[in-house]
Amino acid sequence: MTTESLPSSALFHPCDPAQFEFETTSELEELTEIIGQRRALESVHFGVGMRREGYNLYVMGPSGMGKHTLIDRFLGEKAATRPTPPDWVYVNNFDQAHKPRSLRLPAGQGRRLRDDMEHFVEELASSIPAAFEGDEYRAHVQSIEDELKERQESAFEELSEEAAKHDIKLFRTPSGFAFAPMRKGEVVGPDEFAKWPRKAQQHTEEVVANLQEKLQRIIQQIPVWRREVRDRIKEINREVTMSVVGHLIDELKQRYADLPDVATYLDAVRQDVVDNVKDFIKGEESEGILGQQQQRDPRALHRYKVNVIVDHSTTEGAPVTYLDNPTYLNLVGRAEHLAQYGALVTDFTLLKPGAFHEASGGYLILDAHKLLTHIYAWEGLKRALYSNEIRIESLEKMLSLVSTVSLEPEPIPLDIKVVILGDRFIYYLLHAYDPDFAELFKVAADFEGHIDRSKESQALYARLIATLAQKERMRPFDRGAVARVIEHGARLVEDSEKLTTHMRSIADTLREADYWAGEANRDTVTAEDIQTAIDHYVYRSSRVREQIQEAIQRNTIYIDTDGARVGQINGLSVLAMGQYAFGQPSRITATVHIGEGQVVDIEREVEMGGPIHSKGVLILSSFLASRYAQDHPLSLSASLVFEQSYAGVDGDSASLAELCALMSALSRIPIKQSFAMTGSVNQHGEVQPIGGVNEKIEGFFDVCRARGLNGEQGVLIPASNVKHLMLRSDIVEAAKQGQFHIHPVESVDQAIALLTGQAAGERDQEGNYPEESLNGLVQNRLTEMSLVRQTFADQAKEKFKGDEGRVRLDDPS
Repeated sequence: MTTESLPSSALFHPCDPAQFEFETTSELEELTEIIGQRRALESVHFGVGMRREGYNLYVMGPSGMGKHTLIDRFLGEKAATRPTPPDWVYVNNFDQAHKPRSLRLPAGQGRRLRDDMEHFVEELASSIPAAFEGDEYRAHVQSIEDELKERQESAFEELSEEAAKHDIKLFRTPSGFAFAPMRKGEVVGPDEFAKWPRKAQQHTEEVVANLQEKLQRIIQQIPVWRREVRDRIKEINREVTMSVVGHLIDELKQRYADLPDVATYLDAVRQDVVDNVKDFIKGEESEGILGQQQQRDPRALHRYKVNVIVDHSTTEGAPVTYLDNPTYLNLVGRAEHLAQYGALVTDFTLLKPGAFHEASGGYLILDAHKLLTHIYAWEGLKRALYSNEIRIESLEKMLSLVSTVSLEPEPIPLDIKVVILGDRFIYYLLHAYDPDFAELFKVAADFEGHIDRSKESQALYARLIATLAQKERMRPFDRGAVARVIEHGARLVEDSEKLTTHMRSIADTLREADYWAGEANRDTVTAEDIQTAIDHYVYRSSRVREQIQEAIQRNTIYIDTDGARVGQINGLSVLAMGQYAFGQPSRITATVHIGEGQVVDIEREVEMGGPIHSKGVLILSSFLASRYAQDHPLSLSASLVFEQSYAGVDGDSASLAELCALMSALSRIPIKQSFAMTGSVNQHGEVQPIGGVNEKIEGFFDVCRARGLNGEQGVLIPASNVKHLMLRSDIVEAAKQGQFHIHPVESVDQAIALLTGQAAGERDQEGNYPEESLNGLVQNRLTEMSLVRQTFADQAKEKFKGDEGRVRLDDPS
């Protein structure tokens, strides 16, 4: 087993600028493809092209991957080849005003119909009053009214002549009509009439009673005559109104002859105008024209307006809509209200569209997190997708919180492809807990977080940098800067053989480097500017890291970097502070004594250890039992702890260090404190890869450098993590000069041999380890513990038997 340290060339895999044929990125063509997202692109292509119900898309991947940019560009190209969807408008329902009707029109015709109806109302507002103020209309109405007057006068004249034949006079008084007897052409007063003979009085009274009955019939007939006059005037009004509105409606119907629904609506408009002509005449004028003054509603003529909900007059192809604030109302639309006379009122003209209306016939892009954090937005989305229609409905009505009369607009058909952008966690949660999700979002486009690092991919990366620089009007990048960005991309993905596809991180680095190039008065961004941007980002984010390093140097946090200690080792962990992560060494100690085979994880016992860390500790006890205690009980009780740990611990990357600390405690062989280590271990003692290897190495290196490098310090890492190394240049230089060492290990035996300087030892044919080997010392110690435990158990058993006998002899019973 080799224990040699890695050469400096294995610690960092540079990108050679000489491989590029350009001097600056200004010479490169713009990148039109998406790097490393072939699987996602094919999924998007399939989901967009599949015109079946339920084949909506969920595009998943971490934030900053460029998902929105890719989807927006792809959908934009696809939408340009599709037909432009129709316009939709809401118009008044003259039969049921609370149920507005929706009309479908070809793209651009909705605005045209709205303008035509506004012009139509303006024409009527001037033409109708003019028609009713004309001499012909007034003469016609006057003749009808004169006819009524003549008819009334004729009836009263006939009654008056009939009364005169009986010497009776018909009088008109302020309070009505009255009859009085006459003699010799003179009206007889009451006193004189009382002197008449009784027979003459009775005759006159009978005549007057008969005349009064006829008068009553005439008076009762007058309202009928007046009603007939009003009906005739109303009919004239209808004819006059029809003469004005008829040709206007006919012109509109001819213009929209190929739209039957519009023609039906225009017929309803004509009928309503005829029935409500008073709304077009001012109040003071209506009294003379219509016979009574009308109180004009300021919003009365709004019922002839056209509310354009969807307007595609300027749209080319299908719409692509991104809704940044996906509330329920912003999705399905809403009905706004106006304050009028102390009350809130609404009508169809106050209906406002939602994102469904704008994107119908095309594509709607939503953010999963934002969608799920708005109340009932997710339910509204599912309801619309299941029903394939858009219903503008308030939340209060949907939840049955109010019972007042409200608008019930006619639903509009929905033809849409929904694309949700989100992370993988939300995707799998929805799949697990919402059965509707799998029915409605059958296509998942999973974005890759990295691509293979090759000569071809590095060339594409250079074009990507050129594209971003041109798009954001940054200075051109020379090939040295491009090479440094590629190296940084490998570091971000923690793999020297990969490159990150996290476009936000790359773009931020380019922007900051462009800034520092400007500060240096350079026309071209160089590798120095890239490094300056990286260094300043680390500096801005490293306050906590520097405080921890200071605490270690001041011995507030105990970390040894020289000497040797039994049962003590330097473990390595990673702390993440936002988007910045750094390594921190931690002292791990182990103690052992006789017990029942338990390895106590103190972090777990105090509920500071996570489940993965606890799993790693349990593996240690299995390893010890399977390797050293196959023929006897594992009579060990051990405890492990991260010293000076005041927060939670999770992950199994310290399990190798914990196992080595245990073996040191059992063998009583000290561990060199000049080493730190990371790696997980399985039940067979094989070392497994871990994450954050670069940050962990750098964290211990910074401690050693601050105290002075002595050429003996170094870090043990899993051999499978070597390909992930992209270390800082100062560590590479220190390794090159032999001042710091990185040792790859494949097994716990390799690791413990490096840490103690003593051979681990291998089993012989009888299954025993050499006596002086570290494995032999551990095995002998565990065997000794087992024998001691057995001896104590036998002695305790004998003592118990003797005590039991004395109890029986002394028992009086």
